[in-house]
Amino acid sequence: MTDRRDFLKKAGLAGAAAVGASAISAPYVHAQSKIRWRLQTYAGPALAEHVIKPSIDAFNKAANGEMEIELYYADQLVPTGELFRAMQRGTIDAVQSDDDSIAAPVDVSVFGGYFPFASRYSLDVPTLFNHYGLKEIWEEAYGEVEGVTWLSAGAWDPCNFVTVEPIRSLEDLEGKRVFTFPTAGKFLQRFGVVPVTLPWEDIEVAIQTGELDGIAWSGITEDYTVGWADVTNYYLTNNISGAWAGSYFANTERWEELPEHLKTLFRLCMDSSHYYRQHWYWWGEAHYRTTGGKLELTSIPESEWQTVEEEALKFWDEIAAQSERNARVVQILKEYRATMQKAGPPYRYG
Repeated sequence: MTDRRDFLKKAGLAGAAAVGASAISAPYVHAQSKIRWRLQTYAGPALAEHVIKPSIDAFNKAANGEMEIELYYADQLVPTGELFRAMQRGTIDAVQSDDDSIAAPVDVSVFGGYFPFASRYSLDVPTLFNHYGLKEIWEEAYGEVEGVTWLSAGAWDPCNFVTVEPIRSLEDLEGKRVFTFPTAGKFLQRFGVVPVTLPWEDIEVAIQTGELDGIAWSGITEDYTVGWADVTNYYLTNNISGAWAGSYFANTERWEELPEHLKTLFRLCMDSSHYYRQHWYWWGEAHYRTTGGKLELTSIPESEWQTVEEEALKFWDEIAAQSERNARVVQILKEYRATMQKAGPPYRYG
């Protein structure tokens, strides 16, 4: 109070009034501290440069000082498998990942990541969510979980094997120790694959030391981008899924604290991220197959690979039996598959 009186004496009443008027007219945002979020992605630094960083940089610029999102990479703050719980507790504010990898405690989490043969192309994922009802099912499922809000799903790349030794038949999969996603790994065990779980940043070394025989975590774009093409020799063109399905999530309290214009801005940036990946992966999958130069392409004959797809449909029915909601998802996938086959090229060939 002594300082305040001294200031008023020196500045005079007119000056004090001017200061008061200035404070009253100042924009609301300047009276508030900047909103800060910590968002962790499933991706390591090289991959994150494409799958999320451009959209977060754009958000921070467009937020104009009102909010800043600090981006963290795979396992940087929290192990990927603990991301959901960390977000629920408020240790981190938001996550970009698939439901499967972060152990989301909802029945539909099995459809995140690479659910076997759920998609043939990357456009299948946004079509299923926005036009076939998966969006509403995901909102329903996560609405039953305290503390986490599901925000948006999009597509990534297909799931192909990249290996040290060539794979040219189903027999060649037998005994292969492979880094992959939880549900994809459970399915691949039917063909003798041994799923291995390791921190993302350890994969390259694990291939070099022989701890892993291969990776079924991505398409060829990521193999080249993150360095896996430097330590493997062969790329199998057959895939078990045409696109990874990943999502954005946020701590519910932090999400609800945001003013509507920042929520809208974040939604626009999620859409920007989804769109960037659509064309980046579509470019990369063809580019690296034809001009990459590091990996030899191999294929399992389509007649033999058909048995894998038929087994996937049995797997679908097993997952459908786990809950009424899962059954709804599987029914949508079956209807979608039938529609695409009936539509023919370019939706489905053969």
